[in-house]
Amino acid sequence: MVRIRLRRIGAKKQPTYRFVVADARAPRDGRFIEILGHYNPRTEPRTVVVDETKAREWLAKGAQPSETVRRLFAEKGLVERGPIPTTKRASKSAKTGAA
Repeated sequence: MVRIRLRRIGAKKQPTYRFVVADARAPRDGRFIEILGHYNPRTEPRTVVVDETKAREWLAKGAQPSETVRRLFAEKGLVERGPIPTTKRASKSAKTGAA
């Protein structure tokens, strides 16, 4: 399956991200097919730059955006937001049973 997801770039404790199209089995910062844009959460307001024509082409081909990418694309009007999860993810201590 092909996914549209974020690839972390930038120095330590200064993250910026690229929107990339990659195979779902590839590592987060590993091999990718194409760069669609970039995202900087550290600026005020956040910087989101996306090549909308490329993104729409990949979505039409069946590429699945990650949850974060879906939220950012929805802010740009590229996709529908979809259902918002009602429960939060369990913490690591809750998963391992540690007290």
